[in-house]
Amino acid sequence: MSADDWWKYGIVYQVYPRSFQDSNGDGIGDINGIRARLDHLVSLGIDAVWISPIYPSPMADFGYDISDFCDIDPRFGTLDDFDALVREAHAKGLKLILDFVPNHTSDRHPWFVQSRSARTDARRDWYIWRDPAPDGGPPNNWLGNFGGPAWSLDAATGQYYAHSFLKEQPDLNWRNPEVRAAMYEVLRFWLRRGVDGFRVDVLSQIVKDAQFRDNPPNPDYVEGQDPFLRLTMLYNTDLPEVQPIVAEMRRVVDEFSDARSSRVLIGELYLPLPRLVAYYGLNAQGVLEGVQLPFNFQLIATEWQAAIIDRLVRDYEAALPPGAAPNWVLGNHDRARIASRVGPQMARLAAMLLLTLRGTPTLYYGDEIGMTDVPIPADEVQDPFEKNKPGMGLGRDPERTPMQWSTAGSAGFTTGSPWLRLASDWRTCNVEAQSRDPGSMLTLYRRLIALRRAQPALHRGSYEALEAGSELLAYARESDGQRLVVVLNFGANSAPVPSAQLPHKPTVLASTDPARAGPIEQPLVLAPCEGVVIGTESA
Repeated sequence: MSADDWWKYGIVYQVYPRSFQDSNGDGIGDINGIRARLDHLVSLGIDAVWISPIYPSPMADFGYDISDFCDIDPRFGTLDDFDALVREAHAKGLKLILDFVPNHTSDRHPWFVQSRSARTDARRDWYIWRDPAPDGGPPNNWLGNFGGPAWSLDAATGQYYAHSFLKEQPDLNWRNPEVRAAMYEVLRFWLRRGVDGFRVDVLSQIVKDAQFRDNPPNPDYVEGQDPFLRLTMLYNTDLPEVQPIVAEMRRVVDEFSDARSSRVLIGELYLPLPRLVAYYGLNAQGVLEGVQLPFNFQLIATEWQAAIIDRLVRDYEAALPPGAAPNWVLGNHDRARIASRVGPQMARLAAMLLLTLRGTPTLYYGDEIGMTDVPIPADEVQDPFEKNKPGMGLGRDPERTPMQWSTAGSAGFTTGSPWLRLASDWRTCNVEAQSRDPGSMLTLYRRLIALRRAQPALHRGSYEALEAGSELLAYARESDGQRLVVVLNFGANSAPVPSAQLPHKPTVLASTDPARAGPIEQPLVLAPCEGVVIGTESA
């Protein structure tokens, strides 16, 4: 095995720590709660755990406003608790990935407190400060993701500071080499504690235009959409100057890689394909020096139709630089859950798609039991995105609700009152109940993951698109002469599988229908929303 095998061929599982498991009854998930549930992750079969931010924070954006990059927020535990989590995860064969948030800090971070204290302060240039426009307003027209201008006036010093998100999240100045050096020391701090890699938040936005030019209007904007979309982010995202910084980050992380295991960088990048794959960092010598896994979010945003997904996969495979490892994502803490987007039956098909495509899959906690978005009443909303833009349906609370573990009080998540309300189905949709049900979503995930681990064709094989009609998505995975065929019916009607695409003596190795198994008597007809993995009888 190569040192890279774990992130190239393994499975990443995202934990949103506030909602995974509470160990002390305060209604908020924590590090010791994650430790208590590691066996669930082992039984599921995943390889790495990615944990959203657990650093000290005023929680204006639930941990993405960090006041100390090198400690643990008391809500989540202590550094000793974290060290114990690393040891126990590694002992169980699990890797640990942390969130790295380089674009901004909390406005209560000591760096920013010092920076805003005076124009002449040594850390003034650690953040992005500009004089007002001639009319006294913001320096340019850039918008904040959470509403309003991307600038706030500091009355004491008479200048505006930039913030791509909330005003409580001032942007760092990554053009300053002192900032880069300080942030790279943050990476080293956690790597020395045994962390196996980082998911890098809003990576493409860390460098802004040196001339601070206005962004142009978005010609595709439609009234009624999020006002943030009125402008095209030409001058404050994905600038060429980002790429050398990504290469620097990679070199820092590579300092801690060895022959046994490499460290990984995963980039959060909502970008079109040509711009996304640039973050692999293919240099003139043909070496990949960027993030190993630029997150591929296409399955989150695409229409759920066979022909569209087939084209999407083909285009992605064709766009990958030589030697690059692909990856796929169905959901995360910022997007509606897959079962809510496509429905419970199609979510089973989505699970098979995710776990049989070529490349590293990332699972979002709770998707393995089919959790859905939970409507949150206005008086219970927590997310600043929704509070700042009420009524637009942009809030992320619905996909962040507590994990549903059992029929115990509060679904086994807490002995107290959960920070967000539970789904109404928690008494039947939970890990405990689904572990006993051979037809459950959890059983399907476990079987698919076990099959993926057991079959080299699925975890490291090549990908070949197959023709199978308008409603079927079909592809072959092959490794060392072993060929498996995956067929997924995205249609509302039953559909026959072309016999020419089936292997010799075909047999079902896995199906979204628990009743289907074993040798196939042709013709093979798939029910609506049914998917199968087909091998030969000897496979």
